Amino acid sequence: MTRHRGTVVVAMSGGVDSSVAAAMLKDDGWEVIGVTMQIWPGDAPQPPDSPRGCCSLGAVEDARRVADRLAIPFYVFDLRDVFQSQVIDPFCADYANARTPNPCILCNCYVKFGALAERAKQLGADRIATGHYARVEQDAASGRWVLRAGIDESKDQSYVLYSLRQEQLAMAVLPLGHLTKDEVRRRARDLGLAVADKVESQEICFIVDNDYPAYLRRVLPGTASPGPIVDNSGKRLGTHNGIAFYTIGQRKGLGLRGGRQALYVVDIDLQTNTIVVGPESELYRSQVTAVKANYVARAGLDGPAPLEGKLRYKMAPSPCTVTGEDETLEAEFDQAQRAVTPGQAAVFYDGETVVCGGVIERRAP
Repeated sequence: MTRHRGTVVVAMSGGVDSSVAAAMLKDDGWEVIGVTMQIWPGDAPQPPDSPRGCCSLGAVEDARRVADRLAIPFYVFDLRDVFQSQVIDPFCADYANARTPNPCILCNCYVKFGALAERAKQLGADRIATGHYARVEQDAASGRWVLRAGIDESKDQSYVLYSLRQEQLAMAVLPLGHLTKDEVRRRARDLGLAVADKVESQEICFIVDNDYPAYLRRVLPGTASPGPIVDNSGKRLGTHNGIAFYTIGQRKGLGLRGGRQALYVVDIDLQTNTIVVGPESELYRSQVTAVKANYVARAGLDGPAPLEGKLRYKMAPSPCTVTGEDETLEAEFDQAQRAVTPGQAAVFYDGETVVCGGVIERRAP
């Protein structure tokens, strides 16, 4: 007989990953409660009921059907207020200030493993689980909770979980960290789950059709303020539609014609409402400053530490030397990194283990 391991709330999005996570935990002896978060803003256009929509009514019904199939309780929690204040508002503020945020990181920290975790405690749950591809373990020597990359390198999501604090990691259960995506789909088929072959969402959940410009024009009409596009010499090459619509490394949508050389956004000057463009060679930076640091595997850094850094979710870790003081991290990369973007996360690893991370504030040659 499988022993009772405790009560766990599973954040169910209606997708295959969280569905299989719930099934695995039930088989492993947990008392499982399925929960879907209602986070879609009440005054926003509703997302389409497409296979990619993680916040649509169809997604909620998919999660409910999986819960019925697994014979587990299922609830929908209204977390719209906290999602608005902790995810959407900072997202908009960052874009208005010429930064490119990653709202999934905020959602994981403040909503899934924040507000939802608190609601889970009210249901008598000991832990909270998601379908993330990452691993959480407790280090026997230090007692610290450690976050490690998922074994499926193509699906690893440790980057977007770096901001979880020790007390949050202590509650986290991530059953998919030891599996590949193919194995997860195979388990879903074996269980007869209708979501086994469901297309996964790759978009920001609160932006319909991934149309950032339309969304920002609606919620931040003041961001559509045209200004100059210049090169590094200050020569004006064109006019942009508003700095919120551009990001470091962007090539498409600049509206520049006639030149033989491809041009990219290499800098955004908020004070002068100016986009600076240049050749790809001008995109590379070696020095990165990150703020709001969160230390995971270690309580801090004692002097320069040889680590590997990721500056975007999909990039491969690259060797660097990191120093940390309070909530500020300074990283010097062995090789210059392309399109270092303020507002994105800088996450630093020792092998598969997340050591620390923060939000990119500055970059230098």
